[in-house]
Amino acid sequence: MTLNENIRQLRLARNLSQVDLAKALGVTKQSISNWENNNIQPSIDMLIRLAQFFSVSTDYLLGLDRQKYIEISELTDCQLAHIAAIIDDIRGTNNKSG
Repeated sequence: MTLNENIRQLRLARNLSQVDLAKALGVTKQSISNWENNNIQPSIDMLIRLAQFFSVSTDYLLGLDRQKYIEISELTDCQLAHIAAIIDDIRGTNNKSG
């Protein structure tokens, strides 16, 4: 996928409008629209801000890396254990159905 597709996909996955994302990043809705329609590219600084906002790498945004990450630094060990159990459950469910 390309940068514009990745921005759109990540925005929609979080149920954000272009206006919502624009407010969160301190840019105009038109900027988001232009990025998603591949009219212009975000600056390097904005690319970094997008990656931080969506908790992905810049390589992911650029389509160079398909690995996904979740920021867990602030979670307790107990919270991490719950998340690990959920992931194991989802993977188990996906393996049984697919």
